[in-house]
Parts: sequence; structure tokens; C-alpha cells
Amino acid sequence: MKPFRTLTSHVVVLPRADINTDDIIPAQYLKVTDKAGLAHGLFARWRYRPDGSPDPGFPLNQPQAQGARILVTGPNFGSGSSREHAVWALVQWGFQAILAPSFADIFYHNAIKNGLLPARLRAEDHHALLEWLSQNPKATITVNLETTSVRLPDGRNFPFEIDPFARHLLLQGLDELDVLLQYQNALEAYEKRASKQA
Repeated sequence: MKPFRTLTSHVVVLPRADINTDDIIPAQYLKVTDKAGLAHGLFARWRYRPDGSPDPGFPLNQPQAQGARILVTGPNFGSGSSREHAVWALVQWGFQAILAPSFADIFYHNAIKNGLLPARLRAEDHHALLEWLSQNPKATITVNLETTSVRLPDGRNFPFEIDPFARHLLLQGLDELDVLLQYQNALEAYEKRASKQA
């Protein structure tokens, strides 16, 4: 994974609460054995009309959403089933950071494992950010993992929470296996000592 330090991007706003993993990627898109093509299924029930054409009113289908790397959404994002495909679809679409007041626990950890930053904002800061974005829909904001803050062009900063170990992994571009492999020599030495004592 690539290390995450700062990200400046325009934003997609989807302020619904309790968006579950089936909303993020419906079950019919889970038959693939790799991650290719999952972006097409991202929010499919909302993005497409019954005839399969894009719904122009849905935020991801609007022109200013193209190329956006930051999603701002409502509380309890990623609830429901544990499908990792939900994170894969978001990453395949191009998102690198999700800003919300809270995340479902399994989704949160799946995001970290795939290099997607789940940044938890305080409720009042989340509300202020949504209000500002409603007035400045084409503006860019900066997510800074080093300072754990979201910076607006007007100079305001909103702090966000992230687990310290998760922050370390994202800053270094590591997953949990990478961290474990850093201790390979020590683990092998321990195994040799343990086998002699057995």
C-alpha cells in the first residue's frame, strides 16, 4: 500500500446515516474473485435507474464528483455484513478517505487493511463541514493524517479520531502482515528456542 500523509481533493457528500455494506455494494456484485469492476457496483441501487441508466441526481453521478477522493457521509457508515467488497468498491472508485461521525467496527478495520482512511469527526464538526460543503460544493479540502485534521480553504481545521496503530499503518503504507514480517527473525529465533525445550 502507498503511505498516506495528506490528501487534497474535492468531495462527494452522501450524508445518509446507517449506510450498510449492502447499500455500498449489493450482493449481486460479490461473485467476482478479484477486485476488478467493483467500482461499477458501488452504491448501485442508488446510482442507477431501473433501466440501468445513471440517475443524474445521485451524488456520484454529478460532474463535480468525478475524480473526488474524499467521501463525506453520515454516522454508522458501513454497518451490516462484514463483506470486504464494500471497501474494495470504494477504493476501486478512487476514494482514499471517508469522513463520518462513526463507522461500523468491521468496516473500519477492513478500510485500514486496504489503505482507506476512515476519519471520525466530532458530531458538531461533521455538521459544520456538511453545512460548509453545501455552500461550496466544488471546493477542495485537505485531509492530513499527520496532524489528524481536516483543513478547509478558509483556514478552519476540524480534528478527527483514528486508532493510533491504524494511523501508524496508514502513514507507513503497511498492513498487519507487513508489521508481523518485521519481526520474522525474532519469531524464528523464538520457534528454535521453543522446539529445543519441547
